[in-house]
Amino acid sequence: EVQLVESGGGLVQPGGSLRISCAASGFTFSRYDMAWVRQAPGKGPEWVSMVSTDGGTTSYADPVEGRFTISRDNAKTTVYLQLDSLKPEDTALYYCARMRLFEYDYWGQGTQVTVSS
Repeated sequence: EVQLVESGGGLVQPGGSLRISCAASGFTFSRYDMAWVRQAPGKGPEWVSMVSTDGGTTSYADPVEGRFTISRDNAKTTVYLQLDSLKPEDTALYYCARMRLFEYDYWGQGTQVTVSS
């Protein structure tokens, strides 16, 4: 079955950095665009970033543009998100998701990122 397993979250101070990963299995990873979505406590899911099948095209939500970087390694069937210059408002549960026809058809269980002094 399709599996997406996020890891790498943790507690970081404002201005700090973190790199989170999503290990994918159960499908042909290179055929799918992948995305990161986050959800803060009491709020709905917020799209963060996406990367095309070959990693050549990336896009970001305005709040993270210039601070986060998405990438993927198709040989390792893994997608990454580098989070730099972190702010308290970045605190959320971060999910990776598989994209299919502009929808997210599979999600992981998420990894928690907490930004606090």
